[in-house]
Amino acid sequence: MLSVEEQLKEIVRGADEVLREEELVEKLKRGRPLRIKAGFDPTAPDLHLGHTVLINKMRQFQELGHEVMFLIGDFTGMIGDPTGKSVTRPALTPEDVARNAKTYKEQIFKILDPERTQVMFNSSWMGKMSAADLIQLAARHTVARMLERDDFSKRYKGGQPIAIHEFLYPLVQGYDSVAMEADVELGGTDQKFNLLVGRQMQQAYGQEAQVVLTMPLLEGLDGGQKMSKSLGNYIGIDEAPGEIFGKVMSISDDLMWRYFELLSFRPLAEIEGFKRQVSEGANPRDIKFLLGEELVGRFHGASAATAARDEFVARFQKGATPDEMPEVELDCPDGAMPIVLALKAADLTSSTSEAIRMIKQGAVRVDGDKVSDRDLVLEPGSTHVCQVGKRKFARISLKAG
Repeated sequence: MLSVEEQLKEIVRGADEVLREEELVEKLKRGRPLRIKAGFDPTAPDLHLGHTVLINKMRQFQELGHEVMFLIGDFTGMIGDPTGKSVTRPALTPEDVARNAKTYKEQIFKILDPERTQVMFNSSWMGKMSAADLIQLAARHTVARMLERDDFSKRYKGGQPIAIHEFLYPLVQGYDSVAMEADVELGGTDQKFNLLVGRQMQQAYGQEAQVVLTMPLLEGLDGGQKMSKSLGNYIGIDEAPGEIFGKVMSISDDLMWRYFELLSFRPLAEIEGFKRQVSEGANPRDIKFLLGEELVGRFHGASAATAARDEFVARFQKGATPDEMPEVELDCPDGAMPIVLALKAADLTSSTSEAIRMIKQGAVRVDGDKVSDRDLVLEPGSTHVCQVGKRKFARISLKAG
């Protein structure tokens, strides 16, 4: 096992905050494996790279010799996490929870070592609690403390309703730490309040308080808002290799370093070396290739990573088109079809206004030629390979009316 100083350097890598670091050092000095907890509510069937920030940190703890406990919040998922919500969040059905939890178990072992991972469900202890037990749990926290939480405070001051069961969520998450006897709990920065409730609950039940380690929320492909499937700025870990690689290559050069810090397993010294290479004139694209290959390889294997890179180079650096693309037939009852209508009809753009905007940006090609005329028309009986941006292709055939 590494020294305490060496472990601490790896543990705090990319972290936003450690509460409290001196307590973590003291726990590490005891020389026994720590019990590391991270909880995930099965609110959606698939995971994206934003979720893996915490899972990567769990992997780092595993490699340092500590015990990792992956908690699936099948009980809390049926309450609904109120974090960051301005309205009461709909609870998941038991069927939703069971279905999503199954896919989580399948996906996490693309990162974690299954032999060194305990997968736990909080229904295994919460489901056994009686009404009296739950009342006793609720008695260990106060309404005043709950209203210190930012989202609850804003809703209360704004006259927006807060359902009583929403107060139960942080209490149950806190009690999970008691049931699991956690030494360290990981969570996103938006979970800080809930994680601190875990510290308090452990103390209330006579346990040593867990250390809280918060990780940043990963920015999405746009570099602005956090990665989210609903915002469309995500990379799903079950996406096709070429799709993952292409999305990684689409991020900005500045955002690339953030992804290296939070998603890569490369040593920090190696990443610093990459930064020096770029500052000395190396092409950031070549460094981004390494990040794309690492992430594709993690989820699909080394051969898939190499193939994804080769496909990307062939398509975007040598002007090749993909071997497979959507085949779209469009009717032309009124004769020739304007290119902007064809792009919308083929789902290459969401609207004709977006098609016009993409043409202005020089992001539209027909049969490999860049389109600069928004009034271009496609003739009936013709077939064209149309491209929008770097990754959207369709072979469009126009039928005469």
